[in-house]
Amino acid sequence: MGVEIERKFLVTDTGFLEGRQGERLIQGYLSHDRRATVRVRIEDQRAWLTLKGETRGARRSEFEYPIPVDDARAILAEMCAEGVIDKTRYRLPAGSATDGAGLEWEVDVFHGDNQGLVVAEIELRHEDQSVPRPDWLGEEVTDDPRFYNSALSRTPFCRW
Repeated sequence: MGVEIERKFLVTDTGFLEGRQGERLIQGYLSHDRRATVRVRIEDQRAWLTLKGETRGARRSEFEYPIPVDDARAILAEMCAEGVIDKTRYRLPAGSATDGAGLEWEVDVFHGDNQGLVVAEIELRHEDQSVPRPDWLGEEVTDDPRFYNSALSRTPFCRW
């Protein structure tokens, strides 16, 4: 079984992203149930169907399967009635050789109805793992469900 252990933070300054190449992600949700979220995501010419279980602290089950891009586009158009998430993701190495080696920050700059929101996520090996905090990292929002992408698709940042 796949397990995701992830912490999420607000980003206070995006100057460090200047000159970096990000990837555009488009995603929509087929299920927003607390116990199971089902998402379809397109990144360039690749697509995935992802199932995520209920979040418990920073941990939840996660299963992800590649699907044809044309299928993903059809699912987004026909089955994702609520808002679609549009964001650019930047990936940056995290940490020193001792505590964050091999980890990666994923910084998401949101577009559309979530314009102005920038969050950073990091997937950990275990829940107690410490990670160096870059200067641009702000408040932790791991436990705030408003910042879940599935919630942002229903209640976008512009409506807060």
